[in-house]
Amino acid sequence: MSFQRSPGTQDILPGVVERWQYVEEKARDICRRYNFREIRTPMFESTELFHRGVGETTDIVEKETYNFIDRGERKLTLRPEGTAGVMRAYVENKLYGEPDVSKLYYIGPMFRYERAQAGRYRQFNQFGVEAVGAVDPALDAEVIALGYTFYTEVGLKGVRVEINSVGTPEVRAAFREKLLAYLTPKRDQLCKDCQSRMERNPLRVLDCKVDQHQFTDAPSILDSLDEECEQHFSKVKQHLTDMGIPFEINHRLVRGLDYYTHTAFEFKAEGIGAIDTVGGGGRYNGLVADIGGPDQPGVGFGLGLERTIMLLEHQQTEIPQLHQLDVYMIALGEAADREVTKLVYELRNAGLRAERDYQGRKMKAQMKSADRMQARFTAILGEDELTNGEITLKEMATGEQRTVKLTELAVALS
Repeated sequence: MSFQRSPGTQDILPGVVERWQYVEEKARDICRRYNFREIRTPMFESTELFHRGVGETTDIVEKETYNFIDRGERKLTLRPEGTAGVMRAYVENKLYGEPDVSKLYYIGPMFRYERAQAGRYRQFNQFGVEAVGAVDPALDAEVIALGYTFYTEVGLKGVRVEINSVGTPEVRAAFREKLLAYLTPKRDQLCKDCQSRMERNPLRVLDCKVDQHQFTDAPSILDSLDEECEQHFSKVKQHLTDMGIPFEINHRLVRGLDYYTHTAFEFKAEGIGAIDTVGGGGRYNGLVADIGGPDQPGVGFGLGLERTIMLLEHQQTEIPQLHQLDVYMIALGEAADREVTKLVYELRNAGLRAERDYQGRKMKAQMKSADRMQARFTAILGEDELTNGEITLKEMATGEQRTVKLTELAVALS
C-alpha cells in the first residue's frame, strides 16, 4: 500500500526548505528591529473562539474551518487564522496588564478547507503581527511599514500597498443602508454568495472576486466616515507618506474578516495566477472585548508565506545561500578515517558546517559529493598528512590547495 499527501497540502523538501528558512529568518530579524516579540499558540482552539472572533458571516467560519469533537465532547477547530488565538492568549495570560503596547508576532501553519489552487492550500503558513493597547494611527502605519519592509527585504519587486477605512460599527451601519440601496437592483445578477451576504453583511459583497466588476460605481464608505474616522485615516496616510511608503486608496477594500475597524490594508503583487493579494490586515478595536477581555484596541496583519515563496520563484529572485557547507572532509585510510570522525565533531562544535562520507566511496565520488553540497572547501587527510599533523585544504571555487596544521583547521575555515 502506498500513501500520498492529502489534497491541498505540500511536502517542503530539502533544496526548497532553504527558501522558507530564508524568508522566516528575515521575518524574525525585522520583528526584532521593530521590537515585536514572538508568541506561539495552539494549532486548535475552541470553535466558539473563531465564531466570536472571526465572525459567523465570514467564508472562513461558514465554509472553510476544520471542526472536530474531541474525547471530552469539546468542539474544537484547527486555527484558520492567527489573530483570534493570539487575542485569546493575550486575554487569558493577562498581557493587557503590561504598561506598554503588546507587540507580538507569530509564524506557523493555518488550516482552511477551500478549493486548492495556485498559491492557496488547505494547510498554509502565515507570518503575522499584532500590536495591542493603543489607538494611535502611527501604530497602524508602523504595522503596514513592517509588512512592506518584509516584502522589500526578502527581495520581492512590484509589491503594492492598498488601504481603506472601514470606519466604526456605527459608521458601517449607516453605510450599510446606502450600499443596500445600491445593491438591491443588482441582486438577480449577483452570485449566490453575494445574494446571501446581502442579507447578513452587505459590505462583504464588495469583497467578491466574481462580481467585483459590477461595483465600479458603488458608493464609497469614505464618504460616510465621521470626523473621528476621517482624522484617524488622514493621520495613517500622513505617517505612510512621511516614511516614504507608497500606497493606493481602495474604497472597496473591506477584508474578509468581521472584526476590522478603521484601517484596513492589503499587500498586492502579480505573478501567481488570479490571486494578487499576498497579505493584509487592519485595526480591530473591539475584538479583545468580544472574546471576553478588556476593551483594548489593536492592529495587525497576516502574510501568506506560500505566496511569498511563489513570487520569489516567479520573479527568479536570488536567495542567499544560508547553509552552504563549510567543508567536506575526505579520509584516505583507516587511521585517517578515525581522525576525520573526531575532526568533523570538533569543527561542528566550533560553529562550522562540516560533512564526511559514510558509504566507503572512492575519493573521486566524494569530491563529487562535496561539489553537489556546494562545499566551500574539501579537506583531504591521508596517512602521510596524519603523521605530519597536517591536512590538505582545497578551495572549491578556485581549485587552490594548501596544507594547514590539524590544530589550525577551524581557524583556516573561518
